[in-house]
Amino acid sequence: MAIELEPFIRDVPDFPKKGIVFKDITPLLADRTALKHAIDSLSQSFAGRGISKVIGIESRGYIFAPAMALSLGCGFVPVRKPGKLPWRTRRASYELEYGTDSLEIHEDALAAGERALIVDDVIATGGTARAVGDLARGLGASVSAYAFLVELTFLNGREKLQGSEVLSLIRY
Repeated sequence: MAIELEPFIRDVPDFPKKGIVFKDITPLLADRTALKHAIDSLSQSFAGRGISKVIGIESRGYIFAPAMALSLGCGFVPVRKPGKLPWRTRRASYELEYGTDSLEIHEDALAAGERALIVDDVIATGGTARAVGDLARGLGASVSAYAFLVELTFLNGREKLQGSEVLSLIRY
């Protein structure tokens, strides 16, 4: 049964700073039917495509990525803020719509030739997703696609991921 997911997204003005309208997914997470539909819709789009790892971007990507990995029969790889992973890491820095940040991945998280699917809750400017793709490719994996619950199309983040498939379930 298909359901409309957009009504489950709440706008929060001026968060995390003035002028930003944050797309809050917690109402969707609280509704088991909407959550299941979102995870199933994202996963089914990549079934049978040889994905070997689903990479989840801290923190809300962790909500979707492990469930998608189980659905696709593959492993999950966390990408975290600096200093949070306990093993040797590689780091990438990137631009946000409201500043800069960095993420890290374990050096042994992906092997050469693996096919990765990168997952997060929202794509805004695309800098975060591109940085994670660079990390994955730097470990020898290929990036099969990017998957997001929400896409803020007016920020043109998809342009930073040119040459890669991008799936988003809700677009603003």
